[in-house]
Amino acid sequence: MTFFTLVLDGLLWVLGIYLLLNCAYLLFFAVAGHLRPASLPALASSRPRPARAMCVLIPAYRENTVVLETTRAALRHAYRGPHTVCVIADGLQPETVVALREMGAQVLEVHFERSTKGKALLYALETLPQRTFEVAMVLDVDNLMGRGCLEAVNEAFEAGYQVIQTHRTAKNTDSAFALLDACNEEINNHIYRKGHFAVGLSAALIGSGMAFEFGYLRQLLQGIGETVGEDKELDFRIARDQEKICYLDSVYVYDEKVENAQVFTQQRSRWLASQFEFLKKYAAEGLEQLLEHDNFEFFNKVVQAFLVPRTLLIGVLGLLLVVSGGLSLVLPAGPTPWFWAGLLAVLALTLLISLPARLYNRQLLTAVVRLPYALLCMVLALLRINRSKTAFLATPHRVQALDASLDH
Repeated sequence: MTFFTLVLDGLLWVLGIYLLLNCAYLLFFAVAGHLRPASLPALASSRPRPARAMCVLIPAYRENTVVLETTRAALRHAYRGPHTVCVIADGLQPETVVALREMGAQVLEVHFERSTKGKALLYALETLPQRTFEVAMVLDVDNLMGRGCLEAVNEAFEAGYQVIQTHRTAKNTDSAFALLDACNEEINNHIYRKGHFAVGLSAALIGSGMAFEFGYLRQLLQGIGETVGEDKELDFRIARDQEKICYLDSVYVYDEKVENAQVFTQQRSRWLASQFEFLKKYAAEGLEQLLEHDNFEFFNKVVQAFLVPRTLLIGVLGLLLVVSGGLSLVLPAGPTPWFWAGLLAVLALTLLISLPARLYNRQLLTAVVRLPYALLCMVLALLRINRSKTAFLATPHRVQALDASLDH
């Protein structure tokens, strides 16, 4: 065996072990999400719980139409306690601001040289009366809360949690890309939220449909800066505090899914930039937290940053399967094609068992056919990471009223 073959063999085995660990991690939590239900601790008493004063925060960046629908729905949301809807208006037209105030929403206008959700939320939390609200509920500008959302959040706070993530789910699956995006979100919900919470770990935050003790969120957002992934930054800060994030799997917040390749690529560029940012920032601290403070939660967040995004993982394993098949004929090196085929099968099984039954329909086959195109978009997203670091790439939205019958 030549020196070149030895080096190639070693590199391919290192890559194989790394991808094997990726697949094993995902499979473990996918199975965990089915074995143990994610539930709240039993309350000490069956008496009615006090209703905490809630502030629903909606950062709105140049979304003059959809923000009206979201705000109207939030104001009408049934909750037995006091709840205020506060729109953080960044670049909204004056007539939109007037309309929001006439509805009964509180509006805080902000002007940043570079806009980010984190800075908008921090401004609101430092501007609003400090002792008026007990809970901050964060929605994206296109989010609609399902029935009983705030009541369930209040119950989770009564159970002792300070941070809650609800089940964010799609309100539209009317295009192949929207359905792919919906499937991706449900797989994330199952693995990183339901599966993790079921084994006693924190659920991962998703950026909206999340609730915090009001003062704690203000504390968490201090020095948030201009990161493109404020939810991931909050994840790490909460893990450092060793505070448990509760996941409410049966409490829905509806979110608009991307409908075309351009928006899909733009969104994934932002997500990939966020992943690389936090991998670089927290990799060393992850080992320190584990070894010196027994903080497995923080270490686990770092492990997640090391994982290959699933769409890319499918493409990488498929490419290695094809290449190894051809390579084995002329230059035997690294794992056999059966190894790569096995990993691809494990990954496929993981994704299949992580999808909820309601998404198994005729549309799903159409969406699967679009996977190669989605993979190409992910490659383009990788090439555009630097742009995501220097520009605020907001995802465009359209108005979509949610019928109450869509509650699961």
